Amino acid sequence: MVSEVFREASPSEFFYRNRQLAGFSNPARALYTAIRELFENSLDACELHRIKPQIMVSLRRVEDISKTVGIYKLYVQDNGSGIPKEYVLDALGRVFFSSKYILRQSRGTFGLGGTMAILYAQATSGRPVKVTTSTGGKTVVSYTFKIDIKKNRPKILRHKNYRNKDKWRGTILELYLEGDYSRAARYIINYFKETAAITPYAEITFIDPEGNLYFFRRTYNKMPNPPRETLPHPHGVDIETLKHLINTSPEELTLIEFLSNKFHRVGITTAKRFLKYAKIRDNLRLGELTDPDIEKLYKALQNYDKFISPSAEVLSPIGEDIFRKGIEKEFNPEYIDVVTRPPSSYQGHPFIIEAALAYGGEIPGSAGEIVLFRYANKIPLLYDEGSDVSTKVLNNINISSYKRPGDKPTALFIHIASTKIPFKTVGKEAIADVPEIEREIELAIRYLLRRFSKYTKRIIRRIHAEKRLKIFEKHLRLMSKFSAELAGKEEPDITPLLNKLKQRYGIKENQAPPSYS
Repeated sequence: MVSEVFREASPSEFFYRNRQLAGFSNPARALYTAIRELFENSLDACELHRIKPQIMVSLRRVEDISKTVGIYKLYVQDNGSGIPKEYVLDALGRVFFSSKYILRQSRGTFGLGGTMAILYAQATSGRPVKVTTSTGGKTVVSYTFKIDIKKNRPKILRHKNYRNKDKWRGTILELYLEGDYSRAARYIINYFKETAAITPYAEITFIDPEGNLYFFRRTYNKMPNPPRETLPHPHGVDIETLKHLINTSPEELTLIEFLSNKFHRVGITTAKRFLKYAKIRDNLRLGELTDPDIEKLYKALQNYDKFISPSAEVLSPIGEDIFRKGIEKEFNPEYIDVVTRPPSSYQGHPFIIEAALAYGGEIPGSAGEIVLFRYANKIPLLYDEGSDVSTKVLNNINISSYKRPGDKPTALFIHIASTKIPFKTVGKEAIADVPEIEREIELAIRYLLRRFSKYTKRIIRRIHAEKRLKIFEKHLRLMSKFSAELAGKEEPDITPLLNKLKQRYGIKENQAPPSYS
């Protein structure tokens, strides 16, 4: 008989052993995920403080493991807010220690990304990570450390402080990790390009292992407003969250004070109406609540349908101007249209759907193809497209009922901004089929397709008008010539008449319209 041994695993140990849950499933995917996680931390460090991002990422192969797999040095530098020195080690060296464990729109969802990249690097290369950072004060701090997986704590190997003569502000991360760039290259480059398409206010530099430099210049100086922290909505809490809110609040608070102070868009009047509906005394204090009272309160919160919907003012959408400028910069389309849907909510979480349709130019794909670009809280989603709600919606729409070009590809860009993105996995690559989100995406796509169909019909009318005008021009010139000969006069100039006809039908000189199907 085999005896079982029970023990506790630290968070670091759990994710070290199950790193595929966070997108570190193979050398190619892991390389892409590590770059993405560290780069997004840099973007957040800039945008939250309204700093125009200037980020450099460098990848260099330093050791061969096989023909395709090797050890790479990853270097990421930003000009963001920097990490306060008292939080540097914990922020990067502990799983589940993050500034993102508040209710606010954020690229990061689980607070795992940067630490998971460091864990993966340590596990595959055995080398420590080096971080250099400053908040712009008198000192630049530098740590070289490893993560003690058993204790979920950083283990310092070297520590230095430097005088910050130039008042530099930002963060530099250097780590070594196993990767397969030959398989990851396409995803990494597309990730930077698709990010640049929604952040035209950012300056992004990427140097690949072959020494190729990819530079995405800043073409727009306006930045979106940063997201704001918010309180939970009554429909967005479960019973454990409710218990936590009660247990961390002063016991002398009445239920009215608790509801109006701890929940989003709940005032005193709303709290009184709700407690009357729930048949709970409004002067009951938190210290007097029993478990049955809390369960009764929770059920009433879920069933009460007169709470005001959560406000989307705390969100930070891309914005139509920025969305348009970014797509124009990266894809130079012949046609572009952008729409922002009215704010909505699901399970007490506000969200906004933004969508764009672009045609021609440098849109990738084959003739007539619809290429889908997916974003969530300004993160490009490149993997698991078949599992995403946007793909499901697009597949359910009868595209053939909308007139569109057949000679060049068309791109659809879908972005969701929310305080809580319903990702299907920790890897954050596919959004779940939430009915409210699904509906807003469908309405956005149909709106863009209808407008594109009108544009297409105008072009078709122009093509037909050009054909007619060519016939008119041929016969008018002959009629003008023969009439002048019969009258014994000089042939008149019919160019002004032809120009008027061109203006009437919206035809410009040297305009070569595309063919349409």
